Amino acid sequence: LRKFAGNVDIDRIYNGKDRVSVMEGRLQLQENEITLLKSSLADALRRLRLHDQLIPLLKQQLIAARVCACLCASMCLCSQVWLSVSNPAHKSSYTDSLSSLSRVRRNSEKLAKDPQEKTKKRLDKKAASSQLEMYKYVSMVQSCHTCFFICHWLTGQSIKMFIRGRPITMYVPSNIQNYDDLRMEPPVEKLELDWVYGYRGRDCRANLYLLASGEAVYFIACVVVLYHINNRTQRHYSKHTDCVRCLTIHPDKVRVASGQTAGVDKDGKPLQPYVHIWDSSTLITLQQIGLGTFERGVGSVAFSFADSGAFLCVIDDSNEHMLSVWDCAKGTKHAEVKSTNEAVFTVEFNPNDSTNIITCGKSHVYFWTLSAGSLTKKQGIFGKYKKPKFIQCFVFSLTGDVLTGDSEGNILTWGKSPGDVKTLGKGAKETFQIMRQTRAHDGSVFTLCMLQGGALLSGGGKDRKIIRWSADLAPERECEVKDTCFGAVRCIADVDGEELLVGTTRNAILRGTFSDGFVAIVQGHVDEMWGLATHPSQDVFLTCGHDRLVCVWNTEEHKLDWCTTLEEYGLCADFCPNGAVVSVGLSTGRWLVLDLQTKDIVSDYTDGNEQLSVMRYSTDGSFLAVGSHDNFIYIYNVTESGRRYSRYGKCNGHSSFITHLDWSKDGKYIMSNSGDYEILYWDIAGGCKLLRNRYESKDREWASYTCVLGFHVMGVWLEGSDGTDINALCRSHNERMVAVADDFCKVHLFQYPCPKPKAPNHSYEGHGSHVTNVRFTHCDSHVLSMGGKDTCILQWRVKRGGTGDSGGDRLHSSSSTSTSSPEP
Repeated sequence: LRKFAGNVDIDRIYNGKDRVSVMEGRLQLQENEITLLKSSLADALRRLRLHDQLIPLLKQQLIAARVCACLCASMCLCSQVWLSVSNPAHKSSYTDSLSSLSRVRRNSEKLAKDPQEKTKKRLDKKAASSQLEMYKYVSMVQSCHTCFFICHWLTGQSIKMFIRGRPITMYVPSNIQNYDDLRMEPPVEKLELDWVYGYRGRDCRANLYLLASGEAVYFIACVVVLYHINNRTQRHYSKHTDCVRCLTIHPDKVRVASGQTAGVDKDGKPLQPYVHIWDSSTLITLQQIGLGTFERGVGSVAFSFADSGAFLCVIDDSNEHMLSVWDCAKGTKHAEVKSTNEAVFTVEFNPNDSTNIITCGKSHVYFWTLSAGSLTKKQGIFGKYKKPKFIQCFVFSLTGDVLTGDSEGNILTWGKSPGDVKTLGKGAKETFQIMRQTRAHDGSVFTLCMLQGGALLSGGGKDRKIIRWSADLAPERECEVKDTCFGAVRCIADVDGEELLVGTTRNAILRGTFSDGFVAIVQGHVDEMWGLATHPSQDVFLTCGHDRLVCVWNTEEHKLDWCTTLEEYGLCADFCPNGAVVSVGLSTGRWLVLDLQTKDIVSDYTDGNEQLSVMRYSTDGSFLAVGSHDNFIYIYNVTESGRRYSRYGKCNGHSSFITHLDWSKDGKYIMSNSGDYEILYWDIAGGCKLLRNRYESKDREWASYTCVLGFHVMGVWLEGSDGTDINALCRSHNERMVAVADDFCKVHLFQYPCPKPKAPNHSYEGHGSHVTNVRFTHCDSHVLSMGGKDTCILQWRVKRGGTGDSGGDRLHSSSSTSTSSPEP
């Protein structure tokens, strides 16, 4: 081999093969480990089911008259072990308990291995069975650390649950005599979607239209909003299961088609995207198009016009951007073809010929012909003109020409040209070429809108201008969106030929004319939001997020009262009880106090150099607690009606960052949660001391309840939760309900208290991202929730379902069903 190989290094080849073999062996070992982990997980789930089945049997056996001495010893042992952990006074018996546990385990193993053992003969059969089941039960619980482990039946004093293997102990309040007899039910109150704040203009095109009813239709998160521009009322189509990505209206100006992204469910399984065709007057779904056909999501949709909307064209978000044509009446696919691997921005039918379809996107314009169930395309020829990087939009002129707007700021006029017979011979086919180039904007042309008389409107990106063009593309009028906080022009909708609706890239919708200018009728955040606070006495709430905006909203008038931009982004906020000022915690450890009337910063402080996660005033407003990611809670004295602050102390004891905290009703104590699932209690009046004996805090009353870990809200956690599934919760002021924001785009409503696992609740959809925060308004008339990446704020009306007492007296139902938001 060496003779024939010449200069080739044979040893290197062999060594390379060895390394490949080693790598293959390592890969096989990793695959074996994954298989083992999967089997372990399946076994844990099986043990969980066994756990639920064993509890009733165990209780019956413990009550049985003939319980052997060994079983009694094991019961005493469990009580001793639990008391030794929960009460320092029993630590002396801990060693004896461990030795007793060893004896119980040895006896149980003997029973399991040798049925003829003399030990078994001395025991009653039922007692032996009971002891064996006890051992199996203890072993099962020790091997599964993601489940709730209820220990109340041992001592009647405390409950323990495990999250990601970490034990969390919660003490049962004195007013609950028998935990087992508590039965949970959903709250009698329910939520109904009242208002949607925001608009998705930052990354979507052609998503603002005016219906025949006088309603503007647009979308954000999973909701399509119908906003009456004169009456200032909203209706909502909320049948989508994930974020809506595109929208179009039927030629009859009544029917609407909306497409959504794929998304995933709470178990990580992909949800299939589809298109809904629905009636805007009744909000009834007429047709569901393409379930199981589209990949990743639906990027663009369009109705045909020449045949009164008989067909719907759809482009999905797959790598090939599949172009499909559907029969709207039957819901069946008429034709499908691969479009391009490049981004596709929009699609439209020729209004005069439903067999002609045009798509545009990155560096292309395609002219499609639909014939006999198949689609063929011709690419637009740029010829002597510079090929732009993006073709952003297009419209059809009244003469049948195609006008495109591109990233170079030009409007290109396209038309058919006969085939070049001289060059290509007699078989040359007609082509689509640029007939004219018109300079329109500095920067991209984001949108084009054709008016009834043949005039054209164009919207610019960089220059933020709206220009009106004559039919022969001569500029007639122009107007600039002067306020930079609105961003560039994303899309334009004609109201009456003079008045316009303008969607912007910073998620605002403007209304106005060239003469009078434009004012915002819809506004929203443009980046992820976390901070949410409600005013203590007014219909006002505040939001802040990664876009560095602090916004104050009015829940009664459904509008933005004022907005300011900070140097850093805000993550948390709280109103002073007097309602005059609000504190906002920032991402750098800095926190500000803003005057609600003047919008001025009246105080500016810094605690540490890590982000702040929670701000909370005491009930009388004399203290402010600031929770930080540096594991400390900073306490401040508050004077001069919330305008002056002085450091009072610092709570040091958490081993991870602070996530939530609440003040007691007397303003002397704090309950706090941390990132490693700790529940700690602090004596603020006594000098910010950590209360080592948490048992003493079990009957303390809390002015608010936003801590996600605690006895009174244990039932909000789903089985198998990893500790980050619940981002926020809030107890109502009347102490009857708990609203919960989770990581699966849902808002839940539980009764309060809900101290038992798997508590029934009402569940509501609408967000398209993790729900970061939730709050009740001051009078409990509404619940406010906000999404993370969907930049959406949802306002829910609380519908009173009946009367009843609050607190523990209402724990009397065993219902376990959840309800979804009804269609408006």
